[in-house]
Amino acid sequence: MKLTLTLLGRDSWSRPVYRGSGGRLYVDTEPCADRVPRICTKYRNDFDGEPDVPVNAEIVFVPGRDTW
Repeated sequence: MKLTLTLLGRDSWSRPVYRGSGGRLYVDTEPCADRVPRICTKYRNDFDGEPDVPVNAEIVFVPGRDTW
């Protein structure tokens, strides 16, 4: 499965938040440049919500991955 994520900004914990093509919000809980991204859905699809369900997919970041 391929998932395209578009960067929206950073949440209150400075984690990058992305929107998927279906409108679902996702967060990278390991946004360090030297680490593999850990993408999770956002609880209740809330921009500042907690990370919820881990995603196992091939990720395409638009315009690119935001890292610390």
